[in-house]
Amino acid sequence: MNKRRVLNVLGRIVLTEALLMIPSLAVSLYYGDGDAGYLAATIFPAALLGILCSRIPTPDARLTSRDGYCIVAYAWIVISLIGAVPLFLTGQFRSYWSALFEVVSGFTTTGASVLAAPERLPHGVLFWRSFTHWVGGMGVLVFVLMIIPMKNDNSMHLIRAEVPGPTAGKLVPRMKRTSAILYGIYAAMTVVLVILLLFGGVGLFDSLCLAFGTAGTGGFATSAAGIAGYNSPYVEVLLSVFMLLFGVNFNVYYLILLGRIKDALKSEEVRCYLGIVAAATIAITLNLFHGLANLGLTLRQAFFQVSSIITTTGFATVDFDLWPEFSKHTLVLLMLVGACAGSTGGGLKVSRVIILVKSFFAEIRYIISPKSIQTVRLEYKTVDKATLNSTRTYAAAYLMLVSLSTLLISLNGYDLTTNLTAVLSCINNIGPGLARVGPTANFSVYSDAAQALLSVVMLIGRLEIFPIFTIFSRSAHDR
Repeated sequence: MNKRRVLNVLGRIVLTEALLMIPSLAVSLYYGDGDAGYLAATIFPAALLGILCSRIPTPDARLTSRDGYCIVAYAWIVISLIGAVPLFLTGQFRSYWSALFEVVSGFTTTGASVLAAPERLPHGVLFWRSFTHWVGGMGVLVFVLMIIPMKNDNSMHLIRAEVPGPTAGKLVPRMKRTSAILYGIYAAMTVVLVILLLFGGVGLFDSLCLAFGTAGTGGFATSAAGIAGYNSPYVEVLLSVFMLLFGVNFNVYYLILLGRIKDALKSEEVRCYLGIVAAATIAITLNLFHGLANLGLTLRQAFFQVSSIITTTGFATVDFDLWPEFSKHTLVLLMLVGACAGSTGGGLKVSRVIILVKSFFAEIRYIISPKSIQTVRLEYKTVDKATLNSTRTYAAAYLMLVSLSTLLISLNGYDLTTNLTAVLSCINNIGPGLARVGPTANFSVYSDAAQALLSVVMLIGRLEIFPIFTIFSRSAHDR
């Protein structure tokens, strides 16, 4: 590993994080809640550290693939450690580990919280808590690459390590321009959502925080009441639609910008994604209808929760832990599937599920006819063996991590439903689980050690397993 180059890039990332805290400081000064000192006490040391590290001389400017993966892993750990400081200084968290859990949940767009009443946080820190969703949604390094000059080959290693999905398809040849396009689309959609929320009677502060949570498919609300507290069908439907939009692969939006609408509509992953949403919404509506006897209300609630869970946003308008078992099981399955690759959502990703399902049937056909050549196709293209092997390895590693993590947090003594859905919620970056970590509860029931473990699980899930484990590989640090 090129340690000097890695430290240099990490310094730039820390400096960027300090700059990203400035809007929260401005909010704090505007409301005068007394939290400006907490943010300033984080911003200035972080900026100084960032400047010092970014000035480390780097004779060899070239980054290798392993350097890229290590930078991504270290970057997410470092920004989380720093980002938790203002939250901890408010005194609203029982320990630094709880504050770290909260900010990791923000950056990874998980939305799981340890706070029973987030509205007790001062406005500046509450804004920072929600803003971490927006920063982490598209990817911290994607933002950094947009504003920091870097050679194209170096950029590609970072993009590949951070962008979710089986492959990180290039939109345009230059990574800096790609990053600018991605964030341009992302910011424009966020601004549109803020305006529509304001039109629906939501205040500016709440509109911004809700838009950050929706755009990043995060799920932090500004109060314990959550989305239900607005008591607005307009807000509920609006967020349902935008959650789905942010769960779509951003390559599709780029195609639309180019005027290639037919190509965008042909996306197999998006069609499958919307089909799953429609099927799950209808199934849950039929399952709930006999209890609510109000088709419009039932459909709206089902659609909102399906949109929230499959996009891994985690907003809730009802306590779905009280729903019939079929509906709850459907939501758990949606947790596993997740949104599209190249979106701000988490989960396995629809494209991976498609590949795994097609691989299953291809294997059956091969068993029946061993001499035949079986191929798996996605988006009208043959999936190469490297991608197939990577997808299968990812699925196996995913199952092992879920099993091991569930076993470890079971030491806290809670039931299987609580522990399993807590881990699924964290590794898929969703937010609420079931039982003791359901939509009306929070993760404060777990010990500091369990919260630290779940923080790691969230990072592993957001970076899709492999980047985090590169920092434990001896070969990654040979140089």
